[in-house]
Amino acid sequence: MDFDHVGDGLNAKDGRALRHFALAGEDGVFVWANAEIKNNQVIVWHDQISKPKHLRYAWADNPEQANLYNKNGLPAAPFKIDFE
Repeated sequence: MDFDHVGDGLNAKDGRALRHFALAGEDGVFVWANAEIKNNQVIVWHDQISKPKHLRYAWADNPEQANLYNKNGLPAAPFKIDFE
């Protein structure tokens, strides 16, 4: 997915792997997913979900482990995306 308005770019605030991304297939069952930054994009995948239908980031009341920020120090807001 592409991000707009990222300032000087995206990063993981703590320098570790991105956390708090979850994917679901057609069954609607969410599992923690892998995610990595490529320029102004975040690539999200899970080895057992070939056709994702739903994506969530930091989808919790208090997502303490969420670490996607822009390089200016602003966090990405929680979001949910449904794919066709």
